[in-house]
Amino acid sequence: MIKRFFFAIVLIALVSGGLVGFNLFKEQKIAEFFANRPRPTVTVSTVTVEPETWKPGIEAIGTVVARQGVDVAARAAGIVKEITFVSNEEVETGQLLVQLDDEMEQADLIAAKANVARDTQALARASTLTDRGFSSTSTLDNATAALDASRSQMERVQASINQKRIVAPFSGTIGIPKIDVGQYLPVGTVIATLQDLKVMKVDFSVPEQRLSDLRIDQPLRMGLEEDAMSYQGRITGIDPKIDPESRLVSVQAEVENTDGALRPGQFAFVRLELPEEADVIALPQTAVVQSLYGAYVYVVAEDTSGQGAGDDKRLVARQVFVTPGRRFEGKIEVVDGLSGGDVVVTAGQNKLTVGSPVVIDNTINPVPASAKTGE
Repeated sequence: MIKRFFFAIVLIALVSGGLVGFNLFKEQKIAEFFANRPRPTVTVSTVTVEPETWKPGIEAIGTVVARQGVDVAARAAGIVKEITFVSNEEVETGQLLVQLDDEMEQADLIAAKANVARDTQALARASTLTDRGFSSTSTLDNATAALDASRSQMERVQASINQKRIVAPFSGTIGIPKIDVGQYLPVGTVIATLQDLKVMKVDFSVPEQRLSDLRIDQPLRMGLEEDAMSYQGRITGIDPKIDPESRLVSVQAEVENTDGALRPGQFAFVRLELPEEADVIALPQTAVVQSLYGAYVYVVAEDTSGQGAGDDKRLVARQVFVTPGRRFEGKIEVVDGLSGGDVVVTAGQNKLTVGSPVVIDNTINPVPASAKTGE
């Protein structure tokens, strides 16, 4: 009984030892396999760093507004007698848009004119009698005052009649009528919007740090799409006060609406162009990776670790931390970390780690046409 128990223990020990030894052997072989396994080669696109002439600028988002734009409203209450405009018509300054009923005012005007004529004749008679010495100067003064009062009443009636005529305050494009013939209009009722579309304004904001780069009459480009800046303009106003909450300064510019495509309220992309600067290192924004530890790029260099013995042209990726600067038109300035001649990866970084073997293929490269690609 004791012998059988002893043999069982020995057998269990041998099996357990064999299993442990097999697992240790397996782990050793797996470790050797991964240690000696060649790292996969990653295909990347690159650009060769060369100092260039940098044309910096300021990009902003704005809103298009008319140079002149108002909601034309009734200055006096009344019933609409006639609407003399149609939607989207080009109107001139002073052109009649809406005529309100003015029959009562016209009747009052006839009476006022008659009073003026009567008092004019009375003043003439009083003046003649005074000159001949048959009347006192007080009579002449009373006649003069009566004529002035009559004229004042006539002007008041004429002003009331003018207020019944709603006219265009400036030349522009009139909008959709918001009233109908026969409708009673209280004072201040909007009849339509009037917009001068020949020259448009663009309202936008820039960070307070860029305030020193702004000036009146500074040229700019504007477009309704980020890649189509076809409109030329200039800055006409810079707000002297910076918004304390957003730390932005409001800017206004004028743009010629040559094709008539701009409309008030549209979303606009704005670019302010600044003077050119020489010997600046700039990369496509796709080349710079932002991380918690800072911004970095991958630089392609020859492998010097010895792993590529026998292949003098084996290339690997090296991580280089950089100091980014200004951004403009898809490019970013690199203030520190790179020098001329460095080959920087612009596409394929998501597959790279430090020391990854790489092969360069620039047949498809997401960089501006002006950038120089690595060979």
